[in-house]
Amino acid sequence: MELLANKMRPTTLEDVIGQKHLIGDGKVLTNLVSNGKIFSMILYGKPGIGKTSIANALIHELNIRSKFLNATTNNKADFDIAIEEAKMYGEMILVIDEIHRMNKDKQDILLPHIESGLIILIGLTTSNPYHKINPAIRSRCQIFELKELSVEDIIEGLRKALDQLPDIAIDEEALNYIATLSSGDFRSAINTLEVSYYATKDHKITIEEIKKINHKPVFFHDKDEDGHYQVLSAFQKSIRGSDVDAALHYLARLIVAGDLDSIYRRMSVIAYEDIGLANPAIGPKVMAAIHAAELVGLPEARIPLGQIVTEMALSPKSNSAYLGIDAAINDINKGLSGSIPKHIIDGSPDYIYPHNYKNDYVYQEYMPDKLKNRKYYVKKDNKYEANLNKLYEEMRSGK
Repeated sequence: MELLANKMRPTTLEDVIGQKHLIGDGKVLTNLVSNGKIFSMILYGKPGIGKTSIANALIHELNIRSKFLNATTNNKADFDIAIEEAKMYGEMILVIDEIHRMNKDKQDILLPHIESGLIILIGLTTSNPYHKINPAIRSRCQIFELKELSVEDIIEGLRKALDQLPDIAIDEEALNYIATLSSGDFRSAINTLEVSYYATKDHKITIEEIKKINHKPVFFHDKDEDGHYQVLSAFQKSIRGSDVDAALHYLARLIVAGDLDSIYRRMSVIAYEDIGLANPAIGPKVMAAIHAAELVGLPEARIPLGQIVTEMALSPKSNSAYLGIDAAINDINKGLSGSIPKHIIDGSPDYIYPHNYKNDYVYQEYMPDKLKNRKYYVKKDNKYEANLNKLYEEMRSGK
């Protein structure tokens, strides 16, 4: 039996849900169809928002020979066959899903035929093409970003789907619940509707019935895709920017996804990269919170994690130590190292032992000659570093 999501696949651009910036009177994709012309393009955006639907609609409306391939699962021979078919028909639309995963061999095969116009490429990807797609492919394509679907967009699509489900009974409240649960993924919403329809005896769908099937919202959060790293990046940036509410929001998304390991790793990095010397005690506190979260597990793990993330967001911030070690590493990579001063090499009689002096400090040169007077640590204006710097200057003034 054909799935409802496949039955609902648009055959015209008018049937596509959302994407009003690309589809509609005077919009670019609609105009291309009206003028009977299409160019190679890349459609990118979150899962379930219409990439494949738009490709399918363009193919049907323009009535051009087409073939669907996947950059990962289809091999080089499949791409060779597609090119031979295109030569037979004079041109072909080649839709490639997960195009960001296409290896160099396949790219090299396609490039001259995209250049000549024999192959009209429609690449589909959840990844940002400016980061993940080979520039040679990218430069030969128009790039269109698909926007996230609103709850209203999803409800509009669900209403259309009701015609495919005889004797269904569902109210606006339940439709809205499915749309909200989908988090902008229309395919997920359609699947939830279909499962709910067949999972109820009389096809009467209520929120209570839907909750028996699915009560967790869908997130663009696949560990193998950009979405996972976008959430983690937003989590770190929110803590770095001292936005407690946003930090807790992204933490909640990670917790609902059950991704504790990523939370632990990212918090550990933030403690030393973004908070650093402004609040050095945060590192051990983060470790203690991680230990507590591991000890109690979910759902209670949310409590120590919520507390430490709140404290991290509210904490003063400093990246001085992080910038300092990066600057030192950068010098080493440039070949700026030099010999260790002879007086601090083990066994040297010229080494001066600092603990024999007032405040356990005495001046002597520690840097290699090539890097004398090189400064890596530049203090930030926070209380802790100000105190450190004051003590440091007092010690050095006695040289």
